[in-house]
Amino acid sequence: MTENGVVNKLVGSVVTANAGRDKGRYFVAVAVGGGFVYIADGKERRLEKPKRKNAKHISPAGARVDLEGLTNRKLRRLIREFSTQTDYRQTQSLLDGEVF
Repeated sequence: MTENGVVNKLVGSVVTANAGRDKGRYFVAVAVGGGFVYIADGKERRLEKPKRKNAKHISPAGARVDLEGLTNRKLRRLIREFSTQTDYRQTQSLLDGEVF
């Protein structure tokens, strides 16, 4: 599969920023164009003005979002819920097998 095909499949995916000042934060890929992915979080980067990010600097986080009817408020809530679930799972995996 070509790199462009992989990038096109990112639209609607929850992604993590791997580089830049927003490194480590969750976003949703809302559009693709010219080798860039446009990402939004509903707060600092709203759906009306998504951030242009190089496709090399993001990675899929393993969840998809239906973009139809999506508002900034719904987007913030979805990312917050995803973030807390992911953080909880990571914490639990770190604590598994430890004796206190």
